[in-house]
Amino acid sequence: MAAIRTEGLTKYYPVGFWRPRPRLALDALTLEVAQGEVFGFLGPNGAGKSTTLKLLMRLIYPSSGRAEILDRPVGDLEVRRRIGFLPENPYFYDNLTAEEVLGYFAALFGFSPTERRTRVARVLDEVGIGAERRLHLRRFSKGMVQRVGIAQALLNDPEVIFLDEPMSGLDPIGRRHVSELILELRNRGCTVFFSSHVLSDAEALCHRVAILARGRLVAIGSLADMVDFQVRGWELVVSDLPDAAAERLRSVATAVTRLGSNRHEVQLPPELSPERVMAELAVTGAKLVSINPVRQTLEDVFLQHVADSGPKVEKAS
Repeated sequence: MAAIRTEGLTKYYPVGFWRPRPRLALDALTLEVAQGEVFGFLGPNGAGKSTTLKLLMRLIYPSSGRAEILDRPVGDLEVRRRIGFLPENPYFYDNLTAEEVLGYFAALFGFSPTERRTRVARVLDEVGIGAERRLHLRRFSKGMVQRVGIAQALLNDPEVIFLDEPMSGLDPIGRRHVSELILELRNRGCTVFFSSHVLSDAEALCHRVAILARGRLVAIGSLADMVDFQVRGWELVVSDLPDAAAERLRSVATAVTRLGSNRHEVQLPPELSPERVMAELAVTGAKLVSINPVRQTLEDVFLQHVADSGPKVEKAS
């Protein structure tokens, strides 16, 4: 059983006032997400990511095509009890505390008062909100409100959770916390479908990713299938490099860049042995600070697919 399935999912929006014209926001999206995987839905701003999530949540309706969650049509009441959703910009009544907001959502699920208190306390602990849970939300930062949004998506222990830009507004500690939470959900067997334009998050967390550009699916697959992890060169940072040695390096290196008063970055082609260069540098008195292989990244793949995606279709056929 697939956790999420779409077939030809398409959405047009009317644009204009006097004579509205259809604008294509999502173009025949077909994909399948297996149960228990972390699936990254990637694309630049305006690619159609949020439109897709709104269609899956039945917040808007498709122009054509269909979608299923847990082998049931989206909007099925029983399915909605088994999923969680974090919108891109969650908004709550800011004169309530985090506990009160989540208690309200827990009541909508039909939990008893005792169960509500237990669940609210647990999910707030999971997202890293401590004593602040008793403060009014108007005193929360954007990142803290984002954490409350993630907490409400976890209240019902969902089998499938949809996260629209879950790292938005979070500081580095918050980003690490949410990353760990996503991995914990994966370990519980939960399916996580999250949209993002932060590619490093997807590269670190996802089983598979899909890339959306101008409303169209342009690539889908595992990172191993999409990204060539072969070494494409070497990046060395050295200190105390004499000027004469730097000049000699420029004849064999891809680039030699001064980083500061006593540091240089040296980029080597893949066929040039870094050990040999390091031995030659040691003779000059230069010191190796770091060495890193240069490989293709998900960002490289993403940019290439977006560039190749072509112009967007504006009118319905």
